[in-house]
Amino acid sequence: MNTDTYLHVAQGEFQLLRFPVEKSEKLRAWDAADEYLLNDVAPKIALLTQAQVLIVNDSFGALALALHAFKPCSVSDSFISQQATEKNLALNQLDKESVSLFDSLNYPREKFDFILIKAPKTLAFLEDILLRLQSLLKPDTQVIMAGMVKNMSPAVWQTLERLVGKTTPSKAVKKARLIYASPDTNRSIADNPYPVVYPLENTQYQICNHANVFSRQRLDIGTRFFLEHLPQDNKYQQVVDLGCGNGLVGLIFAAQNPQAKIDFIDESFMALASAEQNFKQLASEHRARFIAADALSDFSADSVDLILCNPPFHQQNTIGSHIAMRMFKQAKQVLRTGGELWVIGNRHLGYQASLKKYFAKVELVASNAKFIVIKAT
Repeated sequence: MNTDTYLHVAQGEFQLLRFPVEKSEKLRAWDAADEYLLNDVAPKIALLTQAQVLIVNDSFGALALALHAFKPCSVSDSFISQQATEKNLALNQLDKESVSLFDSLNYPREKFDFILIKAPKTLAFLEDILLRLQSLLKPDTQVIMAGMVKNMSPAVWQTLERLVGKTTPSKAVKKARLIYASPDTNRSIADNPYPVVYPLENTQYQICNHANVFSRQRLDIGTRFFLEHLPQDNKYQQVVDLGCGNGLVGLIFAAQNPQAKIDFIDESFMALASAEQNFKQLASEHRARFIAADALSDFSADSVDLILCNPPFHQQNTIGSHIAMRMFKQAKQVLRTGGELWVIGNRHLGYQASLKKYFAKVELVASNAKFIVIKAT
């Protein structure tokens, strides 16, 4: 395991682990932007007797732990981020109640002195965050966004200035930058455009997508290919749409296999909310659950007949195959004898070879120039 697990900042020293914990983890649970933000804000918060602090988009709890003395509220779209925050608090023997956790669709209601934002991956998600923050701003609220320079495009600054007020950038330190924004009391804010809805081609469905959902404005080509090759059989009774995103795969499978009970699993709260809204378009006899989870961690062995999966190849801004490998390993454990894992993936990702590490039989169902559909049993 990576030995560099101790964060040293103005607020103190804290041990932080990335989650899910990987034996050969080489990445830290924080980045230079976390360090820069914490060291920058420390003397400013100290000027207030009881500063009200809101943290948005914390990765693994670095900001929440360092600022735990102020009993901050922390908003995240990531179930794993919330779990990491709780486990890292326990690791440092800090009170779990010192941080109030909120998901990305349910913000706190009070107004804050400091709102600290880690820059999200997409402008759409940033826009949604800033629109949801409007009622939490005071004229003197200090809004500070932190990120690595490579992720802080001019459009990020412009969005912050449009929805909060005048922005001032910091100098870059260790390839990280802060952007300070002062609320403009005369700003005019339009309604939140999210979630967006588009008609699904050749169906009667209207597909709902919240701001942090992949391919929110149209059907992506990988999912389109997967939908063309979904299995149909009455033998599938207990089914999982793993890493479900907006739930489109599970929705179409359910329409074609009405006997199946389906669990939609994702670590994104916005993805699950989108999936649940989309599934409501089916008749009421279809049974489904929508579960925020770390993949299949909470499933019993030998409990599932079929798993449908389009694995993510990134965690936040980190690209890699570790999430897919973990999903494959867990799938083997929860599938019943004869159960099947169906996977869609880019050809270059090499999922066939990876699946052979866990499954006795790996078959190519379909392929085109870019994608493959694989069945593993």
